[in-house]
Amino acid sequence: MQELGQFLPLILIFAIMYFLLIRPQQKKMKEHQAMVAAVRRGDQVVTQGGLIGKVTKVKDDNEIEVELAENVKVRVVKSTIANVTSKTEPAKAE
Repeated sequence: MQELGQFLPLILIFAIMYFLLIRPQQKKMKEHQAMVAAVRRGDQVVTQGGLIGKVTKVKDDNEIEVELAENVKVRVVKSTIANVTSKTEPAKAE
């Protein structure tokens, strides 16, 4: 019984660390993955390098093409998108 009492503070510290650090980080990571998966043509994005541009083409699951200026297009890995600043409305089928 005394051994359990010695490990109780360690268990409490781990529980506090889980709820204050680990769990919010996992939630933020899931939100970022959902945001990146929802990127489509016409969205304005900011990369982790600080480049701001408009998505011109979604090449595959891992890569997009971003237009930084007129006739200046770069290929960007989707996971390096830091933020989507303006979303476009999906095209409506008529």
